[in-house]
Amino acid sequence: MNNRNRWPGACSLMVCMAISTAVLSAENYSPPTRDEWPTQVFFGDTHLHTNQSPDAFTFGNRGVTPEQAYRFARGETVISQTGVPARLARPLDFLMVSDHSEFMGIFPKVFAHSADIADTALGRRWTAHLEAGHPERILIDFGLLSMNVLESGASPEAVAQGMGLPADYLEGLGQIAVPPAVRSAVWSQVGEVADTFNEPGRFTAFIGYEWTSMPDGNNLHRNVLFRDGADKTSRIVPFSSMDSGDPQALWQFMADYERDTGGSVLAIPHNGNVSNGLMFAETTLGGEALTRDYAERRARWEPIVEVTQIKGDGETHPFLSPNDEFADYETWDKGNLSMTAPKEEGMLQYEYARSALLNGMALGQLLGANPFAFGMIGSTDSHTSLATADEDNFFGKMSSAEPAPDRDRAPYFPAEGREEALPLHQWESLASGYAAVWARDNTREALFDAMRRRETYATTGPRMTVRFFGGWDYDQADLVRPDMAVAGYANGVPMGGRLFAADQGKAPTFLLAATRDPIGANLDRLQIVKGWVDESGDTHERVYNVAASGGRAIRDNEVAPVGSTVDVENATYSNSIGDAALAAFWADPDFNPKQPAFYYARVLEIPSPRWTTVDAAFFDTALPQEPPAFGQERAYTSPIWYEPQ
Repeated sequence: MNNRNRWPGACSLMVCMAISTAVLSAENYSPPTRDEWPTQVFFGDTHLHTNQSPDAFTFGNRGVTPEQAYRFARGETVISQTGVPARLARPLDFLMVSDHSEFMGIFPKVFAHSADIADTALGRRWTAHLEAGHPERILIDFGLLSMNVLESGASPEAVAQGMGLPADYLEGLGQIAVPPAVRSAVWSQVGEVADTFNEPGRFTAFIGYEWTSMPDGNNLHRNVLFRDGADKTSRIVPFSSMDSGDPQALWQFMADYERDTGGSVLAIPHNGNVSNGLMFAETTLGGEALTRDYAERRARWEPIVEVTQIKGDGETHPFLSPNDEFADYETWDKGNLSMTAPKEEGMLQYEYARSALLNGMALGQLLGANPFAFGMIGSTDSHTSLATADEDNFFGKMSSAEPAPDRDRAPYFPAEGREEALPLHQWESLASGYAAVWARDNTREALFDAMRRRETYATTGPRMTVRFFGGWDYDQADLVRPDMAVAGYANGVPMGGRLFAADQGKAPTFLLAATRDPIGANLDRLQIVKGWVDESGDTHERVYNVAASGGRAIRDNEVAPVGSTVDVENATYSNSIGDAALAAFWADPDFNPKQPAFYYARVLEIPSPRWTTVDAAFFDTALPQEPPAFGQERAYTSPIWYEPQ
């Protein structure tokens, strides 16, 4: 009898025991069970506001709740505030509803005359605003308190008169507060809703909020994201800018949370471009020089930064990167968040990701720790409860800017009471972005841990798949391996990692591979952005073209433009140019082992229609003249750092 055809069950007891022992003692046969590295990329949004945010509610989002936000992100059809059915072409993998901690959930209560708010100083003041026909003044109060104007030392009368308000307007503002029991109940509900929609392995609902510090109207906002469920997060109430507008105080709150609950939390800064030089400044908020302790705490609590969203792209600025032909992408550079203080050139280097990464390395040489060693993500900052970042499905920043004819021509802020503000229009909004996270599982724990180790990248909306590795021993053959990631992890580090000095004479090598969004545009090219610090402490940057579609040659780091297939009148394009996938093996030709450096990848799509062009075609209206008719969407990976010592 041929024993090879016998089922294992036909063997004797002793033989079966021997086979089982041999199998268990050997390396597991099935390769996926041996993988210790992330095998999937997950796309989501860590910055979404609902009707529970004061500004979202005031600008029209009166009824689209956190529950509906999660349903929309999971792929369900939701009716927007303006009555339009909305649905994503594909569900997201994760979402954090990040309503402002300041007055979270309170505006709906005030408008409904809820008993738990009505007979308080806050309720009486804001009810008086409503009865006087000035509901916008509720939002003005929110803004004044978030700006800590009462602590600024400015004359209350001068502040009021400068805003076109009664001279005694600020009287009593400092006495309004949300009762602690109400704050706790609202926050507990936030956690309960997230827990309800959290389905490990299928959809992750993070618990979190936005801390909304804006001293003098300058943006220092952070989104606070918890790894934990409501059993831990409900033990605290969100730390708000009214507790303190200093990021160091927020970090202390986070440290206390981890100590007291055993949980984990991180913060995600965003929109340095409207901070007027404060977001990545080389001094503390109080003006003191940075220290090693500050640098270590900032790097610990803020491992990633949101570099692209509705209020502009924050990778770099053409003033900072004059030799980068793709630097001027959807920049907001007029002024601060309130659009009341014009931008000055000296502020820009402290506002954008690339310059912050450069300055962080230089500071690291002086302090012994890099305060700006962050990874990159994108998110929407939508206040419609709808996490839309697609050009052809963009529901705007606020419910007042949802799809309608000529919405792009409307002012971004209401004109009343803001005559002193710099002009800003809805067409200046960017349909962006999403966070891409490499993890083994779609769970709070796996995604959070990936963010903490910075294995993330930002996308302006398209769901491109991007792998980026750095090491000392890669070669061209690794690039064509079907399991390139195996070599990537085995012989180097992924995006977000660090390389240390290797054998003399070696330069770092990189593997970069990208595939287009399956329902999106083809790819134009792959680039690696390098920044370094020389022996004099001066910083430098260079963008390397490392792969180009269509067989275009790269000579002396130059490559011919990919062209365009955009039909502006019909808001369409064709994938007849570009490639569906690109990959590159690259060794740094200018490497100096004594100089610290970072490297990150930028992936560019072929041109596709902008949302304003889509609107014009859909509503049969005139194409606006101010914004470009099309653009090249992109992704930015987290950096890989080289550290000589």
